[in-house]
Amino acid sequence: MGQLRDQMEADLKIGGYSPSTQKIYLLYARHFAAHFMRSPADLGADDVRRFLLHLVQDKQASRETIRQVRSSLRFLYTVTLNRPVEIEWLPVPRKQKRLPVVLSGTEVAALLDAVRAPKYRMIITVMYAAGLRISEACTLQSEDIDSKRKVIRIRGKGDKERCTLLSERLLSGLRDYWRQTRPEGGWLFPGGTRDGHAAKETARKVFHKAARAAGITKDVTPHVLRHSFATHLIDAGTDVTVVQALLGHASLRATEVYTHTSVEQIARTKSPLDLLGTPAGAILG
Repeated sequence: MGQLRDQMEADLKIGGYSPSTQKIYLLYARHFAAHFMRSPADLGADDVRRFLLHLVQDKQASRETIRQVRSSLRFLYTVTLNRPVEIEWLPVPRKQKRLPVVLSGTEVAALLDAVRAPKYRMIITVMYAAGLRISEACTLQSEDIDSKRKVIRIRGKGDKERCTLLSERLLSGLRDYWRQTRPEGGWLFPGGTRDGHAAKETARKVFHKAARAAGITKDVTPHVLRHSFATHLIDAGTDVTVVQALLGHASLRATEVYTHTSVEQIARTKSPLDLLGTPAGAILG
């Protein structure tokens, strides 16, 4: 794509998109150009339609992949090429309502025990203990840990800041980690990335290796720890609006999905069958 790629990258940076989103959008724009062996500037609505149909029918791409490709091409034609008419026809994809995968407390403990490297054990522990995304955990700075107020300051998606909880057990673990490793450069988890922090790709590999070693057979990704954090808080009776704030969700609807995966809440709910013939059953008429 050459010059067009550079223009799109500049537009993404101006728009404040995260480095990971920039990488994904540029990747799919490049695939689009490579499929037709032509610049996207010379392609139009019919080509976008043919490319998406190719991904759906021939490649059997997942819904998530199709969503990312659509977003990439929408940005390319709306912003960089300033030709929104080429993608105005794109239908809004139907959402699949799937409950998030959640680990039990026993599975979380087994997973953490299976991580041998202190740095990555701490990264994965923080993800579960504070409900962090993998990118948020890998880019934590020492100054983000506020031991006096018992909170962790997070710079999340879209540069939005929030605070999440810092438990006594997590704080103790972080202090032990600090004494053992003495991280330098300001990053809590230094690594080999260009900025000097731990690479999320490496943390992801460590997570999957530990999940296999722990005997976890569920289809899991590191994000399952964030799901588990939220669900376990709701299991413990935490108000859903508090969980929303800890996760940094803009909408309560995004958080309410975890009320549907709370086994404890489901188990505490009485079936109307159990109420028949009892004083409490009088409300049934």
